[in-house]
This record gives sequence, structure tokens and C-alpha cells, in this order.
Amino acid sequence: MSTSKTTESVTLRIPTEVLRDIDRIAEATERSRSYIILRAMKGYLLSEGADVLAAIEGRAEIDAGEHEDFDA
Repeated sequence: MSTSKTTESVTLRIPTEVLRDIDRIAEATERSRSYIILRAMKGYLLSEGADVLAAIEGRAEIDAGEHEDFDA
């Protein structure tokens, strides 16, 4: 049996008005607060976060010499 963790617990501060909206959405959709926050985080990772991760990966490839020099 695997003993690896598939989730981690985090603590963060959220403005009251944002948390109020999260709670309203959770109640309306009959989902947990955690579910709503996780969905929001995944949405970020698919949009703006994906751009940041792609830039990090691109920089790592350049640093490792794994790129094409189109100016040469």
C-alpha cells in the first residue's frame, strides 16, 4: 500500500468579502468551501498560471542549452 500524500493542508488569509462570496457560491452549489477554492485555483493554473509555468520551463530549456537559435 502506498503511503504518499495526495493532498497537502495550507493556511491562507482571504479578505472577508472574498470569503463571503466563496461561501455564497458553496451554499448555492451545495459544494464545500474547499471545493470552490480548489476550483478557483485550478482555473488560475489553467490561465495566468500556465503562462508563468511555461516561461519557467522555457527558461530552464534555454539554461540547459535545449533551444534553437533562429538568429544564427
